[in-house]
Amino acid sequence: MIRAVITTALCMASTFSISSYSAVPAEKNLESEVGKGVDKAAEKNLEKITIEGAATANESPVGTFNSPISNLEYDPRVDLQSRNMAEAQADVTIRGGIFENTGFSVGSATLIDPQTGHYFAEIPIAPEMLSAPAILTGVDNSLYGTNSSVGSVAYKWRPIQTAGSVSLGVGNNSFNMQRVHNAITWSLDGSPEWSAGVEGEYSRSESDGTIENGDHSFERASGRVQLISDTSQTDVFFGYQDKFFGWPNLYTPFNVNETEDLQTRLLMFNHQQQYAQDSSFEVSAYYRKNNDHYVFSRENPESFQAFHETKVKSVAVSGRHGVDAKLAVNYAAQFTADDIESTTLENNFTSRDYYKLSVVPEYAIALKDNEHITLRLGAAYDDTNRDDSSVSVISDIVWHKVNTDKSTRTVNFSYSEATQVAGYTAIGGSTSSGLFRSNDTLERETSKNLELGVSLDEATWRVDSAVFYRWDNELTDWTYSFDSTSARVANPVDIETIGVEFIAIKRLENADVVTSYTYLDKSENYRDENIDASFYALNYPPHRFTLGVIWYPVESLELRVDNEWRKQEENALRKGHDTAFFTHVTLTYSPPQFEGLNVVLAVDNLWDESFEEIPGTPGRSDQLSATATYFW
Repeated sequence: MIRAVITTALCMASTFSISSYSAVPAEKNLESEVGKGVDKAAEKNLEKITIEGAATANESPVGTFNSPISNLEYDPRVDLQSRNMAEAQADVTIRGGIFENTGFSVGSATLIDPQTGHYFAEIPIAPEMLSAPAILTGVDNSLYGTNSSVGSVAYKWRPIQTAGSVSLGVGNNSFNMQRVHNAITWSLDGSPEWSAGVEGEYSRSESDGTIENGDHSFERASGRVQLISDTSQTDVFFGYQDKFFGWPNLYTPFNVNETEDLQTRLLMFNHQQQYAQDSSFEVSAYYRKNNDHYVFSRENPESFQAFHETKVKSVAVSGRHGVDAKLAVNYAAQFTADDIESTTLENNFTSRDYYKLSVVPEYAIALKDNEHITLRLGAAYDDTNRDDSSVSVISDIVWHKVNTDKSTRTVNFSYSEATQVAGYTAIGGSTSSGLFRSNDTLERETSKNLELGVSLDEATWRVDSAVFYRWDNELTDWTYSFDSTSARVANPVDIETIGVEFIAIKRLENADVVTSYTYLDKSENYRDENIDASFYALNYPPHRFTLGVIWYPVESLELRVDNEWRKQEENALRKGHDTAFFTHVTLTYSPPQFEGLNVVLAVDNLWDESFEEIPGTPGRSDQLSATATYFW
């Protein structure tokens, strides 16, 4: 019964926010009576449930266990370009940037891998522990993001709730998956104000892959303890993840079967605190260790292989201090220290310290009842012990109105700047030989974003739209020349991007719908006529549509469908069409005779689309699975 009244799209409107983000977001508690078919007597016995929105209909992948980045490929706010599958190797891009322009943050801290942005999304945390991702762009990315010039994918730690589940899954391509998750909470000394919790999970999966030499073997174990009160939440977390996967032309266009083995360890502390009036802060600290073993040819591994070990230590803080009813100060700071041991990246420095401080005062002006304007103007300071420092402007003006029927209207206009430095693969290897050729002359990348956004929020629908113009200078891209013996070369490029975003959400009687359209147009200058193709910066869709639907035909059945159609920019390395249509379908049956049991039939890439998401790298084929999950 409870699952029938928790609809993922119900609170999508709170997820889509073009210009709002809080260091310690307030939870939104809604009574279960918003669901259909719940009688009044049952309503009184149902607890308040925290409902979080998602930008896609589906929540879980088809070919492995769930991860924080699962199903982001259907999220209208990002473009996920995968090798094998998203959970194997995911390049997440935002608004036409590249994978290294996108940051991933948990709490107040941005998680980085100093070797390459390909591993930014290696986050060994069970999704039950995290909020739905917030996509930060423009002002919010400049304020809260670190070393991410275009956008950030931001997660918060959820309060632990007593619950658990066990899952078993099978599918085509010899796929099998097992997973167990459990969480327990209790009051301290009988006090309703303080409680503690413990949460843990173990997941594994393996398959032969959707194409030949596309096999995988994944394993993850994670756990945390939590102390929580009415005004604070403290989490201590440790997670371990081991992933082996193969794919033809995984990183190179030379028709070989490449493999990668990744081991990621993450130890993290996080504390959220609310105080005074409209004031809060969050402190995060983490240690991350990532080991990478890359093999160019699984048939001849000695021809070329590389071992990398990266270690990152970081502490970060973000918050908002309310001075009075009109004035507040938003702030964020992060210090990060990394180092790398590598068999192929030893021609340049192997450690670096990063510093980021941003301060953005905010002033609110009341115009009339339920209508106000908010002004924000501040700056961010970025520096490392290896690169020149940079000061970035952060500014916006937001008009917000709440109507008598509780509907809202929001218009925002912003100008913001952000900056970052290149990873070790781009700057630390050989500049004259090898599969991946570095460039030790790369400078600090800068991005400037001018944007106009409009949001309309009604009881049963919401529309978010934005038009932006972005200047990226000295952006690090990976390019290819037909006359070169290397697979990829790091080169700087200046790009101007015009973009339009439109996202609409609608709640119907027995269904929820989210649809979107994005338009991108780029003008690039590489200053090098020998470049024949771009793997990343020019690998973008000028036109992209998404459509997600959640349908409840009867109480025991739930159908979730995500669709994406794209028209990709032409690329000299891409084989096949420049258009693609992907569909992910999930049918869930909850037999009334067995409370807590769900049986899920799912298929991804329903039409067996072979589109190359990375030019020259084969696309995935279809994957089918059947999963039984028992909840308690």
